[in-house]
Amino acid sequence: MTFNDVFKKFNEIFIDVLDDEEIVLKESSTANDIEEWDSLSHIQLIVNIEKEFGVNFTALEMENYSNVGEMCRGVLGKLI
Repeated sequence: MTFNDVFKKFNEIFIDVLDDEEIVLKESSTANDIEEWDSLSHIQLIVNIEKEFGVNFTALEMENYSNVGEMCRGVLGKLI
């Protein structure tokens, strides 16, 4: 699986969880960039990402990710 594969799946998850077909993620996207991405939806996003990829994030990992690109690289690192 490549970074682009992970990133594409992230975009699909964000569209589904946030119920917004117009979301187009960038590597630099943060919660400040997407109106529907609040604290509750953040938890839903993480749960869906963990299920989709069969990974688990620690609280420390989640605190250290500053954007979607870093989260994708974190998932990719767990899959290798």
